[in-house]
Amino acid sequence: MADEAEKQQWLAAARTAMEIEAQAVKRAAARRDHALVRAVELVVAHPGKVVVTGIGKSGYVARKLVATLSSTGTPAVFLHPAEAAHGDLGIYTPGDPTVLVSKNGSSHELVSLVPLLRDFRSPLIGILGAPASPLAAMVDVLLDASVEREADPQNLAPTASATAAQALGDALAIALMRARGFTAEQFGRYHPGGQLGRNLRISVREAMHGAEQAVMLPPETPLKEVIIAMTRLPLGGACVVTAEGSLSGFITDGDVRRALAHCEDIRGLRAADIMTPSPVTIGPDASLAAALERMERRASQISALPVVDDAGRALGILRLHDVYLGFR
Repeated sequence: MADEAEKQQWLAAARTAMEIEAQAVKRAAARRDHALVRAVELVVAHPGKVVVTGIGKSGYVARKLVATLSSTGTPAVFLHPAEAAHGDLGIYTPGDPTVLVSKNGSSHELVSLVPLLRDFRSPLIGILGAPASPLAAMVDVLLDASVEREADPQNLAPTASATAAQALGDALAIALMRARGFTAEQFGRYHPGGQLGRNLRISVREAMHGAEQAVMLPPETPLKEVIIAMTRLPLGGACVVTAEGSLSGFITDGDVRRALAHCEDIRGLRAADIMTPSPVTIGPDASLAAALERMERRASQISALPVVDDAGRALGILRLHDVYLGFR
């Protein structure tokens, strides 16, 4: 078993690696030139797909970029450079841009691929870790992914260089999202099977508990009756409503516990005495993603939201559980 001193050395090496990679991304972001803008223009000008290629560790970065582009509004496919000359060039239609990912910019498979791509009139974008490399001289747009050193002690494993290349690929994808006006609704359409996609596609109305399933009570309701109602319909909250149906306040399980803990005599307490008078609410047509953001992006997270219409009338309750369960 390693002693404590050796374990601390492991931790120090891990922290150093992360710091080196963070600095590599920061330096890549600080290179202010028009190359990325030009890359976006080349891609947007073509109505078809983007082809991304790379070999070795750069090939994995290329595959990640394909996945990110495809899910954010830019159709993309991966081309293995060693298979390109054996039939895989058939994926091209004239003018498809190509993104070439390489640490050293001298891989034989990529360098020999360039003349073939020119026959397809493919604009070439290089995400390259060596700006003075043979491949850098052959591309139309160079995105500089060079790093001062790798993150491992021997400066060998492609770690910081792969991180910088991936960050530049993500930057290109995000810039393309802005250029195309890509929306959250479109993102949800491309992600129908995941939690994120469901949250973007499903509305609060489809997942909420309606008024007939939620506790709706007037402000003058005695605390005992509030507790009985919230026990009968345990949704984590109760809507306090006026005679006209407008939301007056919201009572959570926490509000009830605090009232019991801090009041010497609770017999005279009413719903209005313990409710939150201006609660956070959500509309029925909002997405579950918007509801989740409202619940969690705050100093104190909440697990239940009253649902109100445009006139402020209480319609029901949405729980955090409902967001993750989806359709009711």
